[in-house]
Amino acid sequence: MEKDDTLLPGQRLRARGASGNASGRFEPQARVAHHDGWDLPEEERLLRTEVRLERPRSALSYNRSPDLPFDRSVNPYRGCEHGCIYCFARPSHAYLNLSPGLDFETRLIARPGIGAVLDRELRAKGYEVATIALGTNTDPYQPIETEHRVMREVLEVLYAFNHPTAITTKGTLIERDLDILAPMAAQGLVRVGLSITTLDPGLSRRLEPRAPLPSRRLAAIRRLTEAGIPVRVMVAPVIPGLTDPELDAILAAAAEAGASAASWIMLRLPLEVSPLFQDWLSEHAPDRAAKVMARVREVHGGRDYDPAWGKRMRGEGQWSILIDQRFKLALARTGLSQPQPPLRRDLFRPPPRAGDQLALF
Repeated sequence: MEKDDTLLPGQRLRARGASGNASGRFEPQARVAHHDGWDLPEEERLLRTEVRLERPRSALSYNRSPDLPFDRSVNPYRGCEHGCIYCFARPSHAYLNLSPGLDFETRLIARPGIGAVLDRELRAKGYEVATIALGTNTDPYQPIETEHRVMREVLEVLYAFNHPTAITTKGTLIERDLDILAPMAAQGLVRVGLSITTLDPGLSRRLEPRAPLPSRRLAAIRRLTEAGIPVRVMVAPVIPGLTDPELDAILAAAAEAGASAASWIMLRLPLEVSPLFQDWLSEHAPDRAAKVMARVREVHGGRDYDPAWGKRMRGEGQWSILIDQRFKLALARTGLSQPQPPLRRDLFRPPPRAGDQLALF
C-alpha cells in the first residue's frame, strides 16, 4: 500500500487502526508531508502514544437523544488507544483540533481530578439521580487506564454515593475493579455491557488493534458474572458483509460465558469515519470492500450514514430487518432474551464529608 501523505518521512505504524492523519474538519489548514529536498536517509520512528492531562471543570455530560437509554455520562478520557477503525467517536477529536485518524488513537487526554468534580456535582442541591453511563464516547478501560486510573477514581465516587451506574467497554482491565463492582452489583447499582465485534482473532486484531482479543473478552464476561455482575454482550458494530455472519456464534459464546442479555448496533460511519473505514477496507479486505460499502449504503438509505433518530443505530431496509430477525431467533436459542432489571435509585446518598455535622436522627 502506498504511504499516506499525512505521515512524516520515517514514521512507522504498529498496531494502529487508521493509516493516516488527515486534518479535522475545523482546522483551517490540511496536513501534507512534503520532502524537504535533502537527499538524506530518514531514520524510522515508531509512532507512539502521547497522553496529555486536562483539568476538568465539569464531569457530567447530558444528552437528549431518544436513541439512548441514558441522559448523562462521564468520560474519563478523550481519544482511545484501542484504535478501532469503525469507532463512531473519532470525529469528536476534531473539536480539539486533532485528527480523527491517528491522533484519535495516539494523542490522548486523561482527566485526573474528575472524581472530585463529580463528587461536587452529585452533591448539588437540585441533582436528581438517574443512571450514569461510562464508556459512551471512548473506552474507560483503554490501556492508559493502567497508569492514570481515572476510571477507578470515578467508580470510587459512584460507589460512595450508591449511584446507579452502567459501564460499556471492551477492556478487560475492568476485572481490576471487581472489589467495587461486585458490592455495587449486590445492591442492584451496576451493570456492564461488553462489546464483541467478531470472534476471529485475526480480524479483531486488524479492526481493533489494541483491544483485548475476543477470547479474552469472553473470559472477562465469565469473571464478571461469577462475581455477580450482570453483563450484556453488545454485538457492536455489526458490519454487513464482513462480521454479520458471526451474529449467532457471538451470542452463543457469550451465553456460555455467562452473559444474561444482548444487544446489537449497525455500523455507523459519521463524518471522518467513513473515509477512514474505506481506506481500511482497501488495505485489509480489498476483495470485500465494494460489497461491504454497498450493504452499508443499503441499510442507511443510500448514504454512508443516516444520522436520523430511530435509524442511526439499526439502519433500515431488508438487510437491517434480516439481521434483527436473526438476532431475535438467536436470543431465543441462547436464553439472552430476558430484559435486564432497572438499576436502583432509592439507595442514593451523598456520603458525609470531613467536618460535616452528623445528623442526630
